[in-house]
Amino acid sequence: MLPIVFDNISSLMQRLDLPKPLHPLVALVHYDQTKPDISDAGSPYLLHFYKIAFKSKFSGRAKYGPGTYDFQEGGIAFVAPNQLVELSADLDEHEGYALYFHPDLLFRYPLGKSIHQYGFFSYSVSEALFLSEKEKQIISALFESVRIELEHNIDRFSQDVLVSQIELLLNHCNRFYNRQFLTRHVLHHNLIDQMNLYLNVRSANQQALTSGLPTTREIATHLKVSQRYLSDMLKSLTGKTTQEHIHLHLVEKAKELLGSQPLTTAEVAYQLGFEHPQSFNKLFKQKTGLSPASFRQGL
Repeated sequence: MLPIVFDNISSLMQRLDLPKPLHPLVALVHYDQTKPDISDAGSPYLLHFYKIAFKSKFSGRAKYGPGTYDFQEGGIAFVAPNQLVELSADLDEHEGYALYFHPDLLFRYPLGKSIHQYGFFSYSVSEALFLSEKEKQIISALFESVRIELEHNIDRFSQDVLVSQIELLLNHCNRFYNRQFLTRHVLHHNLIDQMNLYLNVRSANQQALTSGLPTTREIATHLKVSQRYLSDMLKSLTGKTTQEHIHLHLVEKAKELLGSQPLTTAEVAYQLGFEHPQSFNKLFKQKTGLSPASFRQGL
C-alpha cells in the first residue's frame, strides 16, 4: 500500500479532521480535547515534518512505523521527517499530546543544524522513552507552554519562543534517555553481552574472510535494535560507540592471532575481514601504539 504523503502540517490536520494549526509550521494536538477522524486507519502516512507523541496515562499499544509501542507506563515516541507512521483504528489510543513541527521552522536557528544530534528521532518504536511520574510532570508542563504560546497572537518573537521551547523539550528528553540507559541496565548489559558473543562467534567461524569487517548495521540488525539507539546506549554505558567496540574487538582478536598462529600480518588482516593490510596496520597501531610486527616481536 502506497503511503499518503503530507508535505505540510495543515494538510494532515485537515485529513484527520483536527483543528486548523494556529501557526503554519507548528501544531499541538491535545487528544483529551479532540479526537482524529480514523477513516484512514491502517494506512501508512509519510510525514515531511517532525512528530513528538507524548502519552502520560494510556494503557495499551499504539502503532508507530513498522511496529507497536507499549505505552502502559506512559512515554514519548519520536518521528523524523520522511518516516512512516500508521493511524490506529482505536480512538482510545489517541491520548495525550502530539506535537508537529516543520523543518522550515528551524531554518534560521542553530537547532536546524543540530537537531540530527538528537539520536532518538532515529530510534525504533520499541526504543521509545519511558518516563517517571516526575518526568511526566516536566514534559506535560513543556507541552502546555507550547500550547499557551501557540494561542498567543503571532508576532515577531513567536518563532524565537517556539524554537526555544522545542529545544528545551528535546534537551530534557536527552537527559531522560540517558537516565533510561542507566536504570534499565540489566536489559542493556544483556545487549552488550549479546554483541560481544556475536562478534566472538563471527570471528571464530572465519566468516570475515567472505563477509568483510563487521558493521554497526549488521550488529544492530542481529540485536534487533536501531543503529543509533545501540550506539547511544553503548556511549552512555561504556563511553564508546558501536564502531569503537568493533575496533577494540578486532584488535584483541588480532593480538590473539599474532601470538598463537604462524600467520603473516597480511594473513591476519584478511582473516579479520580487512580488505587491505595497510588499514589493519593503521588501526592496530592507533589502538596499541605498536605495529603488528613490533607487537609480535615483543611477545
